[in-house]
Amino acid sequence: MASPVIVLTKADLSRDLEQKITEVSSVSSGADIIICSCTEEKGIDAVCPYIEEGKTIAFIGSSGVGKSTLINRLMGREVLATKEIRESDERGRHTTTHRQLLLLPDGGVVIDTPGMRELHLYGGNLEKSFEDINELALNCRYKDCTHTTEPGCAVRKAIEENQLSEERFQNYLKLQREIAYDGLNSRQLENEKINRMFGSKGEMKRLMREVKEKKKR
Repeated sequence: MASPVIVLTKADLSRDLEQKITEVSSVSSGADIIICSCTEEKGIDAVCPYIEEGKTIAFIGSSGVGKSTLINRLMGREVLATKEIRESDERGRHTTTHRQLLLLPDGGVVIDTPGMRELHLYGGNLEKSFEDINELALNCRYKDCTHTTEPGCAVRKAIEENQLSEERFQNYLKLQREIAYDGLNSRQLENEKINRMFGSKGEMKRLMREVKEKKKR
């Protein structure tokens, strides 16, 4: 089973590093967080324990975040080409255009991947990633609580009392929808969205008839 580790690269460029760490920690779901700067040669040794002999590590991230530079430091020599981010829009240039598998001096294996503009969710279990929300939901008055307008909702109460951030809760709902839509064809996807908005296709048609009747009056 894969174990995620978050590596915050280019720490030397951050004006408020502590704030960034706090923000990442709030959504990391317990994943280890490493702070490093290849320019200042700091934090690189903290990555090494995760790349032991017999293990394979994949570096995933947007273009220009420093994946190839970090791998060069781990290799102890320049084996991958690197480029700085564009000053015009602060986006990374695609230096790595294909996956590369590299054997590190200590025996670990690293995969350098092309920069990604976005990641899509192909499935998953939210119970572990959002364990705090699931534990709160156990205290809701209704077992089928949607955490929107129901009375006695423990999740909404936690948000109101600043024990749970609204942003984290919205991320939870978004991932729930993505998992529900995953694998559906276009017709199934349309029906799922109709059911979420109106309750059923029949209810949608009833509301449309009501609107037409009102326009005739």
